[in-house]
Amino acid sequence: MADTMGHTASATDNMTRNTSVALGIVLLGLAPQIFELVWSLGTLVGLGAGRGPLQVVTAHLTALVTSVPSLIAVLAAVPGMILSYFSPGSAAAAAKSTLSSDELLALIYSYPLFAVAILTLFVRIRAPQDYIGGVVLMAVALFALWASSDLQGMHGFSFGAGTAPRMFGVLLVALSASIALTGLLHEGEGLSHYSWRGPLFVSAAIIFFALAIRPLGLVVTAFSSFLIAAIGSHETTWLEAVIVGACLTLGCAILFPYILGLPMPMFPRFLIQ
Repeated sequence: MADTMGHTASATDNMTRNTSVALGIVLLGLAPQIFELVWSLGTLVGLGAGRGPLQVVTAHLTALVTSVPSLIAVLAAVPGMILSYFSPGSAAAAAKSTLSSDELLALIYSYPLFAVAILTLFVRIRAPQDYIGGVVLMAVALFALWASSDLQGMHGFSFGAGTAPRMFGVLLVALSASIALTGLLHEGEGLSHYSWRGPLFVSAAIIFFALAIRPLGLVVTAFSSFLIAAIGSHETTWLEAVIVGACLTLGCAILFPYILGLPMPMFPRFLIQ
């Protein structure tokens, strides 16, 4: 009885862990859409340009639904698509030209990761670190394939701008899939502790810089971005951070507009106007 209950508890724990991993992979599959949604919030306060939040949500939800017939057609033509993917004059290119960027994102990036998430529910993960690491690498490769999908392919034996990114993307998909498969077949390490604080605030600093550079200017934006990034470290001493940030801001104010000649606004608009 004890053994039976022990096995049952173990199976339940494994299913719980798999469900958490699967939900994480689903969120990873929606990461570009979520990022664009967060980015679009800046348009509500005049920071940045592009589609508004409602437009982003509507466009991506529509793309995720309307891309299903295209997914079925693509799966039916997989052999021919693989052979002709790198040629711009192929049937694959013609099919891609009829789809919007949002639909291509769903087909190339989101749907494959959704499929991996469903598979995760029904397998035993023996080495979580290898499996999840492989899936994350796969997401990077799929995103690269989507990002290069509108670049020119090969003309005969001549490489186009999109040939190399697609070749490396396909190779990385194969490599990452083999790493994830290793996590299913061989016992290995569990997930090690990972600190999100550093990547979170560094990413926030980058996004803030991109959104604020035009309305706030280089001086304010660069200094503020450095302070936001400094929050990501437990070892930050604020007096040193302010001094280093001021020096870096001064360097940027000299480097970009004067040495490199980039037309970047220096000060906030409300001070100039």
